[in-house]
Amino acid sequence: MVVLPKVRGFICTTAHPLGCAAALQEQIDVIEKDGPIANGPKKVLILGASTGFGLSTRVTAAFGSGAATLGVFFERGAEKGRTASPGWYQSAAFHEKAQAKGLYAKSINGDAFSDEVKKKTIETLKKDLGQIDLLVYSLAAPRRTDPKTGEVYRSVLRPTGEAYNNKTMDATTGVVSQITIDPASDEEIRNTIGVMGGDDWVLWTEALLEAEAFAPGALNIAYSYVGPRITEPIYRNGTIGSAKADLEAKGRKIDTLMQKNGGHAFVSVNKCLVTQASSAIPVIPLYVNILYKVMIEKGVHEGCIEQLNRLFRQRLYTEKPIAVDSENRIRIDDWELREDVQEGVEKVWSNISTENMNELADLRNYNHEFIRLFGFELDGVDYDADVEIDVPLQLE
Repeated sequence: MVVLPKVRGFICTTAHPLGCAAALQEQIDVIEKDGPIANGPKKVLILGASTGFGLSTRVTAAFGSGAATLGVFFERGAEKGRTASPGWYQSAAFHEKAQAKGLYAKSINGDAFSDEVKKKTIETLKKDLGQIDLLVYSLAAPRRTDPKTGEVYRSVLRPTGEAYNNKTMDATTGVVSQITIDPASDEEIRNTIGVMGGDDWVLWTEALLEAEAFAPGALNIAYSYVGPRITEPIYRNGTIGSAKADLEAKGRKIDTLMQKNGGHAFVSVNKCLVTQASSAIPVIPLYVNILYKVMIEKGVHEGCIEQLNRLFRQRLYTEKPIAVDSENRIRIDDWELREDVQEGVEKVWSNISTENMNELADLRNYNHEFIRLFGFELDGVDYDADVEIDVPLQLE
């Protein structure tokens, strides 16, 4: 069938298999261009391995360090004329490319928050890899069921304390408007922490330690975000920020657990990017739109794969000790938060409107980056041609 993009709000309901494969190859090319990663990881478990930072982590480890990778994710295959999710197609392409290089690559598709998937993952590790030297926690979901209590948590995107009023943008039209968001209740904050906080990272770490699945000296990394002053009320001081603060606090406790085996745990604070998740957060799309333009003009823009490439080569696997801030976080968001970058963003933010959107920001590039997440607008792909949408993905 011919697959075309069908965008509804902040999601696209279709994905292009060949486009997703082409996007995956672009990431591989970025990593291979810089050559092997000295002393990089060799056996890696990635939780949330099919899209975004998780997928870029998998590509970096495999094609930069020759690592065997086991990925865990929750994706949907094609059915009844409906395309698979982009993460399905990207994972299938990853398997094909990794196996062509003689690299171990297996995946588990299911609810990573569940005890069942944790058990299956550990069984696969014991059977195939023995012990891992790197765990990356990159899960993102709107809800989570606590495997111990059965309670279902649902996250919300709200400020805390008081209502928030600021500019926002309709990414489909470029219309800039004011938005007021009422503050979250205590229960909504608790729920968001229950989904996106550190509890599940702790459960994974404890399960892997109990199974002796960590090699001595292994690293255990989770991804987070802080952001600038502009987005602080809706992000860092909002419900999501409360969850991220919990993740980071739990990370310091996890580090203590890892040290008993000679290893360490860190939270890596990454850059804000165009993702399906970030597109759903009020205010963030406008900020990202401006940020990209400023960082591109200054020559310091990075996508997911460039950021992970720098994280691995310049922070995690060097001869120097891993540099962290006062809260034990690796700050790979340093280019985003550079003073000159944020000054540039704030100057545009104070003046931007619907009328000057195309002059001061770059809506076209934002929408291009967004649709690429689903395999569209990739060079070299014939989008007018019929394509097989039922792409096999070998799963454990």
